[in-house]
Amino acid sequence: QVQLVESGGGLVQPGGSLRLSCAASGFTFSSYAMSWYRQAPRKERELVAHITSGGSMTSYADSVKGRFTISRDNVKNTVYLQMSSLKPEDTAVYYCKASRLVYWGQGTQVTVSS
Repeated sequence: QVQLVESGGGLVQPGGSLRLSCAASGFTFSSYAMSWYRQAPRKERELVAHITSGGSMTSYADSVKGRFTISRDNVKNTVYLQMSSLKPEDTAVYYCKASRLVYWGQGTQVTVSS
């Protein structure tokens, strides 16, 4: 069965950095584009970053452009989100998702606070 396991979240001060990981299994990872989403309290889930199946193309929400970097390792079946210059408004639960699949992981909490 499809599994997506996010990790790497935590509490970080404004201006700090975190690296999120999402380990995927149960499908042919290298054939699917992958995305990171986030959901803050009382807000809708939003797309943060997207990467094509081979990793050659990426795109970002305007709110994170220049601060976040999505990447993937098709040998390890893992997608990453490197987050830097974090702001309090980046506080949310972060999820990964494979394009065209309906499965979600449990998410990982990121809290940016002094």
